[in-house]
Amino acid sequence: MTAPQNLRLLIFDFDGTLGDTSLIITTTMQATLKALGLPMKPAKACRQTIGLPLAGCFKALMEMDDEMAQKCADTYRVLFEEKSKTLQVKPFPHVITTLQRLHSEGFLLSIASSRGHDSLMNFVNAFRLAPYISLVLGGDDVERAKPDPAPVLATLSHYRLRPSEAMVVGDMHYDILMGRNAGCLTCGVTFGNGSRRELREAGANFVIDDFRDLEPIAASLSRTIGRP
Repeated sequence: MTAPQNLRLLIFDFDGTLGDTSLIITTTMQATLKALGLPMKPAKACRQTIGLPLAGCFKALMEMDDEMAQKCADTYRVLFEEKSKTLQVKPFPHVITTLQRLHSEGFLLSIASSRGHDSLMNFVNAFRLAPYISLVLGGDDVERAKPDPAPVLATLSHYRLRPSEAMVVGDMHYDILMGRNAGCLTCGVTFGNGSRRELREAGANFVIDDFRDLEPIAASLSRTIGRP
């Protein structure tokens, strides 16, 4: 894959990339298993499924049919609302300021997540990201979820851009594969739920340990944005 002629769009995952949701997700998954009388799984195993659609998370966690997976997803949503009252989700360090700078430099910013659209918007509003994020796609906004390229392709269609003009940023190999499958450059972040090794093995073009390191990478890939 060649470098884009002019990077214009950054497509972000949410969980583990913008928002530090690992604790509330894993504890809610474990509470769901307990509520339904299913075998308990450690937090690490739960964390490794983050990025998949909710029912898919539980199917990846253990063998179950579609009906049980959907029952897990429905139970999870109820429990998540309860836990969100006590477990506060915060953005990772430097996320807000970096998004502000990228936006001010003229980059288009969007979110493509497996999280439901309404839940995503709650976080976008809570983090006050609406002035910077111009498109939010949740798992229920597309027919096929990551690692399928559908969320990225829908985003590109919305902005009428080519894959060479976009980069996908995420913390899991699912995000990297989604971006690569769409023909985009990708950047992995190590402070979320995936490891540097997993991100590299998935084919990430860049891997960063601090969200603010994204700004110089984006600038280097753009011929015109941020230039006098």
